[in-house]
Amino acid sequence: MNAFLLGILSSLITSALLLALSLLRASRPLWWLTAACSWFTGTGLRRVYRRQSAAERSMSQDLVRARWVKVMAGRGNILTREAFAPLWSGDSTPASVQILLPDPDTPDDSWLDRRSQDVARFDPGFTPALLRSQVRANINYLAQAARSQRTVRLHSYNLPHTCRVIATDKVAYLTFYSDNAHGRNSPCLYARAPGLLYTIALQQFDTAWANSTTTPTTSHS
Repeated sequence: MNAFLLGILSSLITSALLLALSLLRASRPLWWLTAACSWFTGTGLRRVYRRQSAAERSMSQDLVRARWVKVMAGRGNILTREAFAPLWSGDSTPASVQILLPDPDTPDDSWLDRRSQDVARFDPGFTPALLRSQVRANINYLAQAARSQRTVRLHSYNLPHTCRVIATDKVAYLTFYSDNAHGRNSPCLYARAPGLLYTIALQQFDTAWANSTTTPTTSHS
């Protein structure tokens, strides 16, 4: 009888473990566990998206509710996609929108050139000229999209850039760049205020903003 009961108990335990593991593979249960750990540690981390593109729907919703927005990107393609459409269409009217993009007119051996060299190791079609042209195209897009919005300020930087930051008054999305993958294929961390990760995101942006210059193609100062 004891052996029979032990067999049933072991089967139940094994089934429970398999169920727990299968649930954790789904996004929401994993997010619940992450949020619980965040509450104990004070990091503010609520979600981890395996790819930054998976965060864009949630990001768009946060932008609609934002009182202010801060963006520091390595190329700026996200600014031309659906996630940021609420800002350019007028569905979202934050009091301030600060955007930082790399300076495409820096001399050789700039951060853009070094990033291009990293990407070229796994993407042979990538060259310094290509990355610079993509940044210029995104700057031109922003200058046109935000031409009637006086709250948008666009600055450029030439600093080592290790992660993309998109922050509002309530949340922050951080994507840490890798030497062997495009940013779009990198994990994205979703943090809420207050919390350590949210504070780090703002510090990263504010430091770069203090060392940036106004982009010539915009009329904002």
